[in-house]
Parts: sequence; C-alpha cells; structure tokens
Amino acid sequence: MPTLEELQLLAENDQLFDYAIRQLERLDRFGPLPGILLPLIEAFLPILPLLVFVVANAVVYGLFEGFLYSWIGATTGAVLVFLLIRKLGRQRFFLFLRKHRQVKRVMVWLEEHGFGPLFLLMCFPFSPSAIINVVAGLSGVKTRDFLLAAVLGKSVMIFSITFVGDSITSFTSNPVKTIVVLICISLFWMLGKFLEKRLAVRAERKKG
Repeated sequence: MPTLEELQLLAENDQLFDYAIRQLERLDRFGPLPGILLPLIEAFLPILPLLVFVVANAVVYGLFEGFLYSWIGATTGAVLVFLLIRKLGRQRFFLFLRKHRQVKRVMVWLEEHGFGPLFLLMCFPFSPSAIINVVAGLSGVKTRDFLLAAVLGKSVMIFSITFVGDSITSFTSNPVKTIVVLICISLFWMLGKFLEKRLAVRAERKKG
C-alpha cells in the first residue's frame, strides 16, 4: 500500500492514472469494492484527483458500472464528510473556521440559497468539493438539501467524466455526446428544483 507522499508523487509525475488502473485490475476479485473505495477516499484526501479515479473506473469497468461505482463512492464520501463536520463543528478548530470572514460569507450564502448553489458546485469536476463539504457542514444548510444536491450533483459530474473517459478518443469529434451531457445536466437541475419545492411544501405543511 503506497503512502500519501508516494501517491502525490505519482500524481505529480502523471503516473497515478496508470497506477489506479493496474490496482483496479489486480483487485478485480473484490468486485466493485475497489472502484467504490477510491472516490470515497478522495473525499477525505482532497489532494488526490477524483477525475483520475473516475476515468480509471470507466476504463476498467465500462460506462455503466464505472459510473455507478464512482457515483456511489463520491456521494458517500461527500455525505460522510458533511455529517462528520456537522458533528464536530463545535470543536475549537472549527469554531475558528466559522469566524473566518470568507468562510462566514460562504456559509451565509449557502444557508440563504440552499440546494441551488450546492447542486451547481457539485456538478463541476474542478470545483473544490472538499471545501464545499466542510463549509456546508459548518453552515446551517439543511441536511436534506445537502443530500439532495450531493446525490444529483455528483451524478451529473460523475456521469460527465465517465462518459468522456469511456470514449475519450471520440468525445471531441462527436458533438452529439456533448449535447447528451448538457441535456442530462439540465434534466437533473430541473428534477432537483422540483424535488426541492416539493420538500419545502411538505416542510411548511408540517409547520402549519
């Protein structure tokens, strides 16, 4: 098992992708577990590139299974980090973070807007997902909104990367695939907003 420093060195030398594929192939006797664990671990070690693990899953497992394993791992990791930070949020270190001006500003913004910005941030593969999970956990954003954004947003992001990884050579020359990805993002956005409104209505009824 390589150390964190060795993994970072592999990433810096552009060797992490090949290493991930070799490990997934070597551990195929464990079924989907390695493909799920790699994206999950990335949620706790953000210096590791999620994109590499997702593409490696697509190459080894194929489009559907690669997407499914990466999505389960990445979503589970994000939710675990969020819940952990929410539980430990009153520790001294996190109290210091809460008082930081920029962190406080983002926390207020997330609390005011809820699902929308969380969903959009989680859709993009290069957004700082670790920071999003931590700040969301420290904020007063509803757990329901975070779970919804993580499940839907991560699915859009993971599907987009898996789709590219599964057919990386033909993606740029086939505009239909780009359109499919954009349509999926739009559909998930509309579905998310619909579910958010339904949940908000139910919450209001319970209060009333």
